[in-house]
Amino acid sequence: MKNNSRGARIAIYAGLILWMIINLFPVYWMFTFSLKNNEEIFGSNVIGLPKNWLWSNYTSALSTGNMAKYFLNSTIVAVATILITLAVALMATFALTRLIWKQRKNLNKFFMLGLTIPIHASIVPVYVTLSRLHMLNTYWALIIPYSAFSLAMAILVCTGFMNEIPRELDESACIDGCNVWGIFFRVIVPLMKPAVATVGIYTFLQCWNELMFANIFISKTALKTLPVGVQALSGQYTTNWGPIGAALVLATFPTLLVYVFLSKRIQESFIAGAVKG
Repeated sequence: MKNNSRGARIAIYAGLILWMIINLFPVYWMFTFSLKNNEEIFGSNVIGLPKNWLWSNYTSALSTGNMAKYFLNSTIVAVATILITLAVALMATFALTRLIWKQRKNLNKFFMLGLTIPIHASIVPVYVTLSRLHMLNTYWALIIPYSAFSLAMAILVCTGFMNEIPRELDESACIDGCNVWGIFFRVIVPLMKPAVATVGIYTFLQCWNELMFANIFISKTALKTLPVGVQALSGQYTTNWGPIGAALVLATFPTLLVYVFLSKRIQESFIAGAVKG
Protein backbone atom coordinates (compact mmCIF):
# COMPACT_ATOMS: atom_id res chain seq x y z
CA MET A 1 0.00 0.00 0.00
CA LYS A 2 2.82 2.40 0.85
CA ASN A 3 4.52 1.75 -2.50
CA ASN A 4 1.25 2.39 -4.36
CA SER A 5 0.71 5.59 -2.40
CA ARG A 6 4.25 6.74 -3.11
CA GLY A 7 3.90 5.89 -6.80
CA ALA A 8 0.65 7.87 -6.97
CA ARG A 9 2.32 10.91 -5.39
CA ILE A 10 5.23 10.69 -7.82
CA ALA A 11 2.81 10.48 -10.75
CA ILE A 12 0.86 13.48 -9.47
CA TYR A 13 4.01 15.56 -8.95
CA ALA A 14 5.31 14.56 -12.38
CA GLY A 15 2.02 15.59 -13.96
CA LEU A 16 2.03 18.93 -12.12
CA ILE A 17 5.63 19.61 -13.16
CA LEU A 18 4.77 18.81 -16.77
CA TRP A 19 1.75 21.10 -16.59
CA MET A 20 3.91 23.88 -15.11
CA ILE A 21 6.46 23.51 -17.92
CA ILE A 22 3.72 23.65 -20.56
CA ASN A 23 2.30 26.85 -19.03
CA LEU A 24 5.68 28.54 -18.50
CA PHE A 25 7.11 27.65 -21.90
CA PRO A 26 5.32 30.53 -23.75
CA VAL A 27 6.81 32.99 -21.24
CA TYR A 28 10.28 31.53 -21.74
CA TRP A 29 9.89 31.53 -25.52
CA MET A 30 8.68 35.14 -25.58
CA PHE A 31 11.58 36.29 -23.39
CA THR A 32 14.24 34.55 -25.50
CA PHE A 33 12.46 35.71 -28.65
CA SER A 34 12.86 39.32 -27.47
CA LEU A 35 16.66 38.94 -27.26
CA LYS A 36 17.31 37.50 -30.72
CA ASN A 37 17.71 38.87 -34.23
CA ASN A 38 15.70 37.75 -37.24
CA GLU A 39 18.26 35.14 -38.24
CA GLU A 40 17.98 33.29 -34.93
CA ILE A 41 14.21 33.69 -34.71
CA PHE A 42 13.58 32.13 -38.11
CA GLY A 43 16.69 29.92 -38.21
CA SER A 44 17.64 26.77 -36.36
CA ASN A 45 17.73 28.42 -32.92
CA VAL A 46 13.99 28.93 -32.54
CA ILE A 47 13.52 27.77 -28.95
CA GLY A 48 17.11 27.84 -27.67
CA LEU A 49 18.84 30.60 -25.73
CA PRO A 50 20.12 33.53 -27.81
CA LYS A 51 23.70 33.33 -29.01
CA ASN A 52 23.98 37.11 -28.67
CA TRP A 53 21.76 38.62 -25.99
CA LEU A 54 20.40 41.69 -27.76
CA TRP A 55 19.22 43.87 -24.87
CA SER A 56 19.24 46.66 -27.43
CA ASN A 57 15.88 45.31 -28.62
CA TYR A 58 14.34 46.73 -25.45
CA THR A 59 16.02 50.07 -26.00
CA SER A 60 14.73 50.10 -29.56
CA ALA A 61 11.21 49.24 -28.44
CA LEU A 62 11.18 51.99 -25.80
CA SER A 63 12.74 54.70 -27.97
CA THR A 64 12.05 54.01 -31.65
CA GLY A 65 8.83 52.12 -30.97
CA ASN A 66 7.64 54.72 -28.43
CA MET A 67 6.59 51.92 -26.06
CA ALA A 68 7.07 54.09 -22.98
CA LYS A 69 4.33 56.47 -24.11
CA TYR A 70 2.02 53.63 -25.13
CA PHE A 71 2.65 51.96 -21.76
CA LEU A 72 1.66 55.17 -19.96
CA ASN A 73 -1.51 55.48 -22.06
CA SER A 74 -2.53 51.89 -21.31
CA THR A 75 -1.87 52.45 -17.61
CA ILE A 76 -4.05 55.58 -17.52
CA VAL A 77 -6.89 53.84 -19.35
CA ALA A 78 -6.65 50.68 -17.25
CA VAL A 79 -6.51 52.43 -13.87
CA ALA A 80 -9.38 54.78 -14.71
CA THR A 81 -11.48 51.89 -16.04
CA ILE A 82 -10.88 49.78 -12.94
CA LEU A 83 -11.76 52.62 -10.55
CA ILE A 84 -14.96 53.52 -12.41
CA THR A 85 -16.04 49.90 -12.79
CA LEU A 86 -15.43 49.10 -9.12
CA ALA A 87 -17.18 52.25 -7.87
CA VAL A 88 -20.28 51.76 -10.02
CA ALA A 89 -20.42 47.98 -9.50
CA LEU A 90 -20.13 48.16 -5.71
CA MET A 91 -22.76 50.88 -5.39
CA ALA A 92 -25.11 49.19 -7.85
CA THR A 93 -24.73 45.83 -6.10
CA PHE A 94 -25.36 47.44 -2.72
CA ALA A 95 -28.57 48.98 -4.03
CA LEU A 96 -29.67 45.71 -5.66
CA THR A 97 -28.93 43.39 -2.74
CA ARG A 98 -29.23 45.42 0.47
CA LEU A 99 -31.95 47.98 -0.27
CA ILE A 100 -35.62 47.18 -0.82
CA TRP A 101 -37.29 49.02 -3.72
CA LYS A 102 -39.50 48.24 -6.69
CA GLN A 103 -38.06 46.92 -9.95
CA ARG A 104 -34.67 46.10 -8.43
CA LYS A 105 -34.87 42.51 -9.75
CA ASN A 106 -35.76 43.73 -13.23
CA LEU A 107 -32.88 46.20 -13.15
CA ASN A 108 -30.52 43.40 -12.13
CA LYS A 109 -31.71 41.35 -15.12
CA PHE A 110 -31.09 44.38 -17.32
CA PHE A 111 -27.52 44.61 -16.08
CA MET A 112 -26.99 40.88 -16.71
CA LEU A 113 -27.98 41.36 -20.36
CA GLY A 114 -24.58 42.94 -20.76
CA LEU A 115 -23.05 39.46 -20.45
CA THR A 116 -24.81 38.37 -23.64
CA ILE A 117 -23.60 41.25 -25.83
CA PRO A 118 -20.19 40.74 -27.50
CA ILE A 119 -18.11 43.85 -26.97
CA HIS A 120 -17.06 44.11 -30.62
CA ALA A 121 -20.63 43.74 -31.90
CA SER A 122 -21.29 47.29 -30.72
CA ILE A 123 -18.44 49.02 -32.52
CA VAL A 124 -20.64 51.01 -34.93
CA PRO A 125 -23.16 52.44 -32.40
CA VAL A 126 -20.41 53.17 -29.87
CA TYR A 127 -18.32 54.89 -32.54
CA VAL A 128 -21.26 57.02 -33.68
CA THR A 129 -22.10 57.98 -30.08
CA LEU A 130 -18.53 58.91 -29.23
CA SER A 131 -18.24 60.91 -32.47
CA ARG A 132 -21.36 62.93 -31.69
CA LEU A 133 -20.09 63.59 -28.16
CA HIS A 134 -16.69 64.67 -29.60
CA MET A 135 -14.90 62.05 -27.49
CA LEU A 136 -12.94 60.30 -30.22
CA ASN A 137 -9.16 60.56 -29.82
CA THR A 138 -9.45 61.03 -26.07
CA TYR A 139 -8.84 58.67 -23.17
CA TRP A 140 -12.58 58.67 -22.50
CA ALA A 141 -13.19 57.03 -25.89
CA LEU A 142 -11.73 53.87 -24.34
CA ILE A 143 -12.45 54.32 -20.64
CA ILE A 144 -16.23 54.66 -21.02
CA PRO A 145 -16.79 51.62 -23.31
CA TYR A 146 -14.39 49.46 -21.31
CA SER A 147 -16.14 50.37 -18.05
CA ALA A 148 -19.59 49.80 -19.53
CA PHE A 149 -18.77 46.34 -20.88
CA SER A 150 -17.00 45.30 -17.66
CA LEU A 151 -19.91 46.35 -15.47
CA ALA A 152 -22.13 43.28 -15.95
CA MET A 153 -19.46 40.80 -14.89
CA ALA A 154 -18.41 43.06 -12.02
CA ILE A 155 -21.97 43.23 -10.67
CA LEU A 156 -22.35 39.46 -11.06
CA VAL A 157 -19.20 38.81 -9.02
CA CYS A 158 -19.99 41.42 -6.38
CA THR A 159 -23.56 40.17 -5.98
CA GLY A 160 -22.39 36.69 -5.00
CA PHE A 161 -20.04 38.10 -2.37
CA MET A 162 -22.40 40.72 -0.99
CA ASN A 163 -25.20 38.18 -0.52
CA GLU A 164 -22.85 36.23 1.76
CA ILE A 165 -22.40 39.19 4.13
CA PRO A 166 -24.85 38.83 7.06
CA ARG A 167 -27.52 41.50 7.13
CA GLU A 168 -27.17 41.62 10.90
CA LEU A 169 -24.01 43.67 10.35
CA ASP A 170 -26.08 46.31 8.57
CA GLU A 171 -28.56 46.39 11.44
CA SER A 172 -25.79 46.68 14.04
CA ALA A 173 -24.17 49.53 12.12
CA CYS A 174 -27.54 51.27 11.83
CA ILE A 175 -28.09 50.98 15.60
CA ASP A 176 -24.64 52.50 16.12
CA GLY A 177 -25.69 55.54 14.11
CA CYS A 178 -24.50 54.75 10.57
CA ASN A 179 -26.56 55.93 7.66
CA VAL A 180 -26.71 54.15 4.29
CA TRP A 181 -23.36 55.56 3.16
CA GLY A 182 -21.79 54.67 6.49
CA ILE A 183 -22.93 51.06 6.18
CA PHE A 184 -21.63 50.92 2.62
CA PHE A 185 -18.18 52.37 3.26
CA ARG A 186 -17.52 51.11 6.80
CA VAL A 187 -19.12 47.67 6.71
CA ILE A 188 -19.67 46.39 3.17
CA VAL A 189 -16.65 47.69 1.24
CA PRO A 190 -13.99 46.41 3.72
CA LEU A 191 -15.53 42.92 3.51
CA MET A 192 -15.55 42.94 -0.29
CA LYS A 193 -11.76 42.84 -0.79
CA PRO A 194 -11.70 39.42 -2.52
CA ALA A 195 -14.44 40.55 -4.91
CA VAL A 196 -12.64 43.83 -5.54
CA ALA A 197 -9.45 41.94 -6.40
CA THR A 198 -11.32 39.58 -8.72
CA VAL A 199 -13.12 42.37 -10.54
CA GLY A 200 -9.95 44.45 -10.69
CA ILE A 201 -7.92 41.69 -12.35
CA TYR A 202 -10.73 40.78 -14.76
CA THR A 203 -11.24 44.40 -15.77
CA PHE A 204 -7.50 45.03 -16.07
CA LEU A 205 -7.00 42.08 -18.42
CA GLN A 206 -9.99 43.08 -20.53
CA CYS A 207 -8.86 46.65 -21.18
CA TRP A 208 -5.07 46.05 -21.14
CA ASN A 209 -5.20 43.51 -23.97
CA GLU A 210 -8.04 45.00 -26.02
CA LEU A 211 -7.08 45.99 -29.57
CA MET A 212 -10.18 46.60 -31.71
CA PHE A 213 -11.64 49.59 -29.85
CA ALA A 214 -8.18 51.07 -29.27
CA ASN A 215 -7.38 50.81 -32.96
CA ILE A 216 -10.65 52.35 -34.16
CA PHE A 217 -11.44 55.02 -31.57
CA ILE A 218 -7.90 56.37 -31.24
CA SER A 219 -5.99 57.63 -34.28
CA LYS A 220 -3.61 60.06 -32.56
CA THR A 221 -0.20 58.49 -32.02
CA ALA A 222 0.21 60.27 -28.68
CA LEU A 223 -2.88 58.49 -27.26
CA LYS A 224 -2.42 54.97 -28.60
CA THR A 225 -2.26 52.05 -26.18
CA LEU A 226 0.20 49.15 -25.99
CA PRO A 227 -1.61 46.61 -28.23
CA VAL A 228 -1.85 49.20 -31.02
CA GLY A 229 1.77 50.24 -30.46
CA VAL A 230 3.00 46.64 -30.73
CA GLN A 231 1.02 46.20 -33.93
CA ALA A 232 2.56 49.38 -35.34
CA LEU A 233 6.08 47.95 -34.95
CA SER A 234 5.46 45.63 -37.88
CA GLY A 235 6.92 47.18 -41.04
CA GLN A 236 5.29 47.29 -44.46
CA TYR A 237 8.08 45.41 -46.26
CA THR A 238 10.51 44.19 -43.60
CA THR A 239 10.11 43.72 -39.87
CA ASN A 240 12.68 43.53 -37.11
CA TRP A 241 11.00 40.98 -34.84
CA GLY A 242 13.33 41.35 -31.85
CA PRO A 243 11.94 44.73 -30.73
CA ILE A 244 8.42 43.36 -31.23
CA GLY A 245 9.27 40.53 -28.84
CA ALA A 246 10.66 43.09 -26.37
CA ALA A 247 7.46 45.11 -26.65
CA LEU A 248 5.41 41.96 -25.98
CA VAL A 249 7.45 41.25 -22.85
CA LEU A 250 6.90 44.81 -21.63
CA ALA A 251 3.18 44.51 -22.33
CA THR A 252 2.89 41.14 -20.57
CA PHE A 253 4.95 41.98 -17.49
CA PRO A 254 2.26 44.13 -15.76
CA THR A 255 -0.33 41.35 -16.03
CA LEU A 256 2.06 38.89 -14.37
CA LEU A 257 2.93 41.45 -11.71
CA VAL A 258 -0.72 42.18 -10.92
CA TYR A 259 -1.51 38.50 -10.57
CA VAL A 260 1.50 37.86 -8.29
CA PHE A 261 0.39 40.59 -5.87
CA LEU A 262 -3.33 39.75 -6.01
CA SER A 263 -3.22 35.96 -6.42
CA LYS A 264 -4.07 35.44 -2.74
CA ARG A 265 -7.23 37.50 -3.14
CA ILE A 266 -8.17 35.53 -6.25
CA GLN A 267 -7.77 32.24 -4.38
CA GLU A 268 -9.96 33.61 -1.57
CA SER A 269 -12.62 34.54 -4.11
CA PHE A 270 -12.62 31.02 -5.57
CA ILE A 271 -12.92 29.47 -2.09
CA ALA A 272 -15.76 31.85 -1.17
CA GLY A 273 -17.59 30.96 -4.36
CA ALA A 274 -17.07 27.24 -3.80
CA VAL A 275 -18.70 27.26 -0.33
CA LYS A 276 -21.53 29.59 -1.29
CA GLY A 277 -24.89 28.29 -0.14
